[in-house]
Amino acid sequence: MTATGEDHVTARGGPWWWARRRSAVFDVSLAVVSALECGLEGIPFARDAGVPVAAGVVFGVLAGAVLVVRRRWPIAVVLVSIAITPAQMGFLLGIVGLYTLAAAELPRRIIGSLAGMSLVGTLIVTFVKTQQDMVRGDLDLGDWFVPFAAVTMSLGFTAPPVLLGLYVGARRRLMESLRERADSLERELQLLAERAEERAEWARNEERTRIAREMHDVVAHRVSLMVVHAAALQAVARKDPEKAVKNAALVGDMGRQALTELREMLGVLRSGGERRVPVASMPLAAVGAAAAAAASRVADDEGPSLAEIEELVGQSAAAGMVVDLSVEGDARSYAPEVEQTAYRVVQEALTNVHKHAAGAKTYVRLAHRVSEIAMQVENEPPGEEAASSARLPSGGNGLVGMKERVSALGGVFVSGPTDAGGFRVSAVIPAS
Repeated sequence: MTATGEDHVTARGGPWWWARRRSAVFDVSLAVVSALECGLEGIPFARDAGVPVAAGVVFGVLAGAVLVVRRRWPIAVVLVSIAITPAQMGFLLGIVGLYTLAAAELPRRIIGSLAGMSLVGTLIVTFVKTQQDMVRGDLDLGDWFVPFAAVTMSLGFTAPPVLLGLYVGARRRLMESLRERADSLERELQLLAERAEERAEWARNEERTRIAREMHDVVAHRVSLMVVHAAALQAVARKDPEKAVKNAALVGDMGRQALTELREMLGVLRSGGERRVPVASMPLAAVGAAAAAAASRVADDEGPSLAEIEELVGQSAAAGMVVDLSVEGDARSYAPEVEQTAYRVVQEALTNVHKHAAGAKTYVRLAHRVSEIAMQVENEPPGEEAASSARLPSGGNGLVGMKERVSALGGVFVSGPTDAGGFRVSAVIPAS
């Protein structure tokens, strides 16, 4: 794994202004070599200038040692090299100084100005030195050689280090830009991963809720009717054996129907395609997909529909509930999910009446309208003596599940007590 930009900035292990220890060692080595060069070049300079040789050597050593601060003050290094150019010393100092200056993050006008000064200084010094050599007879060439040598030497000592420094600086800035972009992409990927995890967690919670709602709708109603019939069976077992036998048969039928619906749902959840995988070992996303497939198949083929409302009301009436069903408008077919949701709303509302208002008269209203279907289940207040002896438990999820189902289809769901002391559940679902 590559180091990020932040790691690159904070990983400074060298002394003073050096980022790395090896950079400090390299610069010190260059400074030593430059000091030796300038010290040796200071000997002829001292003789020509008429000063003690020791002074020329010390001057050269001090001037060459300036190269040690090239990373911190490249401008100062170049200025020193320009200053000692007339003394014909500091060639390594000038070349390395120009390279460092061009590679540094400085304005181009400063780099161009100092490079031009160095070029002019080298040009003048080379021109004068070459002309002096020709006058003394050291060189026996034509007059053309003096400007040619001056231009060639000045360009040779100035252009290559400047161009190389510009290239290295541009490459370094490009690498920094790419490193920052990689850091930015890494942060974005982390954010995307966190958001994906949040979405996955939300999807898992949604699937848990939906599966729980499906299980509740399939089982709760029939089990509630079984408990009611079992309570009635217990009450009439000795007084009316024939009615007890009838209630026992109804309990058996309800139990078989509940087991059949539960087995169908779990069978679809287990299959998940052609392979049979235990539900407990399936990922929740796969469970959700299987549940969606189950809901779709049940809605299309085996799911409850509005045509079974009369049978549903009849089951409640068989359990002892006084229930009145009325249908308004012309009956017609709707989308499978609309019919299933309408059926589940009525089913859950009747289950709640069995739980909380056993014996109360109940009214079921179903209205077929132009662009919607409306349903309402309302029960009167139960009498004191009609309180259920079955003690049916309530998890408080029925109304929530109904509202979620209706809202998912863009409908409106309202529930609450009536002024007379009963309870009303109303829902309106768009027809398409």
